[in-house]
Amino acid sequence: MASLDIADDTFVVGDARIVARMVNEPARQRLWWPDLALQVIRDRGRQGVQWQVGGTWAGRAWNGTMEIWLEAVLDGVVLHHYARLDPVGPALHAKELTSLNVTYVTNWKRHVFALKDEVESTRDVRRQS
Repeated sequence: MASLDIADDTFVVGDARIVARMVNEPARQRLWWPDLALQVIRDRGRQGVQWQVGGTWAGRAWNGTMEIWLEAVLDGVVLHHYARLDPVGPALHAKELTSLNVTYVTNWKRHVFALKDEVESTRDVRRQS
């Protein structure tokens, strides 16, 4: 099992094709993970992407995999994000891993909610009676 093993799901109301295009933008990926090197190992097109990961984050070198899987549901898409990362070098203590886990998830949620806001900002909301 990876030292950091993160799974997150976020529902985005909007066209799955638009979300897929946004997720696959290299500039957005660099914004989300500026110091990590992502190498595509599986491109699922409209269903997401999986990467081999290297580089640094939070002052440590890491290796592992990450992926975004897009699942069309109702009038939107569930953006599933998985990160399975191990530090390069000495193992981390449980307290350090807990802190890094919280930091990673907090950063990820900030980015994915920004994407959600961007996609949903053009949504035509009508009252149901």
